[in-house]
Amino acid sequence: MSAELEGYEQDYAVLTAEITGRIGKVPRLVGDEKKLMILNVEKQLDEARELLEQMDLEVREIPVQSRSMYSNRMRSYKQEMSKLDTDFKRSRIAYSDEVRNELLGDDGNSSESQLIKLREERAHLLDNTERLERSSRRLQAGYQVAVETEQIGQGILENLSQDREKIQRARERLRETDTNLGKSSRVLTGMLRRIIQNRVLVVILGIFIVFTIIMAIYFSIRRH
Repeated sequence: MSAELEGYEQDYAVLTAEITGRIGKVPRLVGDEKKLMILNVEKQLDEARELLEQMDLEVREIPVQSRSMYSNRMRSYKQEMSKLDTDFKRSRIAYSDEVRNELLGDDGNSSESQLIKLREERAHLLDNTERLERSSRRLQAGYQVAVETEQIGQGILENLSQDREKIQRARERLRETDTNLGKSSRVLTGMLRRIIQNRVLVVILGIFIVFTIIMAIYFSIRRH
């Protein structure tokens, strides 16, 4: 395991422990103090997500035969991150017994009715939060698919462009070959024509020489 990945894991463990502790404190706070704590937790959650991304990149660099164990760790870390997000969303609308009593007071039936109303509102908010979370996950999954599809499309376009360049170069080579073959064909045709002409001349010259010899022999015999 790389030293970078081990360091990221240690930082992630410390950070998630701090986040868990702060999430537990949120329901016990009110007003500006609660808002400040929420901002701090949100900042730490962003840092935790960045650490997860860094760890994910490090895991991808590990050889395939050794990657399985670290991939399982990453799934565990991501599940833990998802649970922290859910707990944080619930803590933002939750109140401890002390804070609830402080907000409602001790006015008997009125307090009880307000408590029931508060619980109903809390349940409604939790339901909406879960729906938003599911929608967010679906959107994220859709976005990931779109990104992967775009990357595949870009790869295909690059391959097509390379194939097109190869085809164009092949066509150019074929044109050059055709041109060279045409020139060679013309040269060979000229050479063949000259060879035929030379042979015809040789045959004619041979016939003329033979005829001349025969005539010379004939006249020589006739004189004697």
